Amino acid sequence: MRIKKLLPYLIALVLVVTGYFLTSLVFPKNLNRYPGLVMIVMLELYLWSFIKRKIFIYHFWVRTVLIVLYWLPLMALGVSTFVAIYIPTNTWNETFNIYLFGFIFIFYLSKLVPAIMLLIYKLISSLRRLVELIAGKRKKDPAESASRMSRARFIENMAFISGGIVLGSLITGMFKWVHDFRIFRHYVTIPNLPKAFDGFTIVQISDLHLGSWSSKEPLQEAIDLINAEDADLVVFTGDLVNYATDEAFRFKDVLSGIKSKNGVLTILGNHDYGDYTNWPDKAAKKQNMEDLYRFYHEIGWKLLRNENIIIDREGEKLGVIGVENWGSNPRFPQLGDIVKASKGMGTVSSKILLSHDPSHWKSVVLPQHNDISLMLAGHTHGFQFGIEIPGIRWSPAQYIYNEWAGFYSSPDASQKLYVNRGIGSIGYPGRIGILPEITVMHLQSNT
Repeated sequence: MRIKKLLPYLIALVLVVTGYFLTSLVFPKNLNRYPGLVMIVMLELYLWSFIKRKIFIYHFWVRTVLIVLYWLPLMALGVSTFVAIYIPTNTWNETFNIYLFGFIFIFYLSKLVPAIMLLIYKLISSLRRLVELIAGKRKKDPAESASRMSRARFIENMAFISGGIVLGSLITGMFKWVHDFRIFRHYVTIPNLPKAFDGFTIVQISDLHLGSWSSKEPLQEAIDLINAEDADLVVFTGDLVNYATDEAFRFKDVLSGIKSKNGVLTILGNHDYGDYTNWPDKAAKKQNMEDLYRFYHEIGWKLLRNENIIIDREGEKLGVIGVENWGSNPRFPQLGDIVKASKGMGTVSSKILLSHDPSHWKSVVLPQHNDISLMLAGHTHGFQFGIEIPGIRWSPAQYIYNEWAGFYSSPDASQKLYVNRGIGSIGYPGRIGILPEITVMHLQSNT
C-alpha cells in the first residue's frame, strides 16, 4: 500500500531527471530554464486535480479523449525533445516546427493562468483556516461552510473562464496580430547633426527570426511598407534567424528587395551565432557563420562586425557604428567592441550606434562613449505581449530590461536610445498588444 502511494512521486522524479538530461542534450543553452518548466508541470498537475473531477463523470471514450487532450502538450514536448536528439529541430519542416511549439506554448500558458489562480485561492483559504484555528474558532457554522463552498466554486469557474480567454487571445495573436505591422514614426533631434542631414530618414527593423515565418507573403508585405518610405538608410539590428543560417535561405529573394538611398546596414544578434543548437563539431558551427556572412553579401546588406561606415552628404558626414552582440547578461555573447568599431572614423560630429541588446547602453555606452548621439537596438521584442495605450504602457519585458521599447534619454538628454519592438517572433509565434514594428526616424538638427 505504501509503495502504491509512493509510485506517482517516483514516476515524477524519474520524469524530472530524464527531462533534465534530454534538455541538456538538445537545448543546452536553455538548461537554466528547466527548473521553471518543472514548476509549470507541477502547476499542471495541480490543475489536473480539479479537471479530473469534471471529466471522470463522462463515458469512457469521451473521458479518454479529454485526458489525452489535456496531457497532449506535455506528451508533444517530451516526444519532440527526444526526437530532436537524433533529428535536430532546425531540419524539421518550418511550418510544422512553428505551430508545434507554438501550440505547446499557448496551451501551457492557458493552463498556467487558472492553476495559479486556484493555487493562490487555496493558499489564502488555508491561511485563513490556520488563523481561525489559532484564534480558537473551531465550531463549524453551516452557513459559513456553504458560503465558502459557493465562493470556491465561483473562483474555480472564474479560473477556467480566464484560461479560456487566455487561450482565445493567444490563438488570435498567433494567426492575426503576429503580422499586423505597425509603423512607428519619430522626429529625432540629434546634437551637432550636420545641416546636410536635416531630414535624413532611417528605417529600422529588428529581430526578424526567419525561422518563425511560415510563408514569404507577410514578409513581402513588410518590405513593401519599408520601401514605400523611400528611406535614406535602412538598418537591421540583429537576430536574422532563430537557430541556424539555413532558416534564411528561402527568404533570399524577398530580403534582397529592400532598397534605400544608402543601402541596408546590419549587425549580429545573439541568435545569429548559432548558440541555440547542437552542432556536430566546431567546424559545422563555423560554417554556419560563414553561410551567414555570405548570405548578407548575396542579398546586398552591409554587415558591420565591430566596424563603421561614414555617410557623406554635401561634403558633411554622419558616422554609423555597428558592433557585434553585447549584453549585460553573461549568457549572451559579449563580443561588441565600440572602441574597435570606431577606429578610422576621423572627425565626425554625429555618431549612430547599432547594437542589438539595449543593456549595452547603460552598461557601456553612457559611462564610456558620450560621443554617440543615438543608439538603435532590438532584442526584447517588447516580450511580444503587453499594453500600449494612452496613459498605460506595460509589458513583462520591463521586469527584465530597464529599456524595453521606444525612446530613452541620458540624464542630460544629449544621448538617446531607441529599442525596436521587433518585426518577427520567437517561442510564441504571435503577438498580443505589442505589435510588430517598422521604425521610421526623421533626423533633425538642433543648430
